[in-house]
Amino acid sequence: MMNLKKILISGILMGLPLAVGLTGCAGSVTEEEGEEAQIQSQVEEQEGSPSAVVNPNQAGQEELLNLPHLDAALVEGILQRRPFLSMTELTAFLSESLGEEQRAELYVQLFVPMNLNTTAEEDFLLVPGVGSRLAHEFEEYRPYQAMAQFRREIGKYVDEEEVARLEQYVFVPVKLNTASDEEILTIPGVGPRLLHEFKEYRPYDSIEQFRREIGKYVSEEEVSRLERYVTL
Repeated sequence: MMNLKKILISGILMGLPLAVGLTGCAGSVTEEEGEEAQIQSQVEEQEGSPSAVVNPNQAGQEELLNLPHLDAALVEGILQRRPFLSMTELTAFLSESLGEEQRAELYVQLFVPMNLNTTAEEDFLLVPGVGSRLAHEFEEYRPYQAMAQFRREIGKYVDEEEVARLEQYVFVPVKLNTASDEEILTIPGVGPRLLHEFKEYRPYDSIEQFRREIGKYVSEEEVSRLERYVTL
């Protein structure tokens, strides 16, 4: 597992994709492609599945303390400042105490999921193991209607196991008026009670209506966090 972490960190710092697996490309293999293929080969040799990624907005104190480079003071700061609405916000806080390499190692296990339809291409580089080429492919297939589309399109470039790992760092907003129970329950922090309230106020005519109705049950900050995961 530690070898895998080092590979992921190296991919982030060097701006290389963790796995490419591109096919059908004409011409000779470039030095960059050779390096990417080597990284993919090394990853495939690792045994076991990737660890689950922790959402800083949902994780408990003990869970956070078990992550690399997070001491009691940093964990307290995360708990006091959350919800973090983006990785930019989380990075701004952590960069006061952690260097780039430390943050890269931490982000393998701690991450604020990114909206596949709105995140800037350069911000996708924060996803562990994603370099410029794969970040471009993330953006290339917008708009995403569902995670199944992400799996299908990005599966053209990396294997099934790698798609499953990448999926932990991204999301596709669910449609408020038509999403199934299962789709709504994929939103971090939503359980049976909030599921009921989400459906209770259908049809939604605007996001402002969502803020107003769900704001009866959770704080304004929590509404802002939940809003990231929904669309009309």
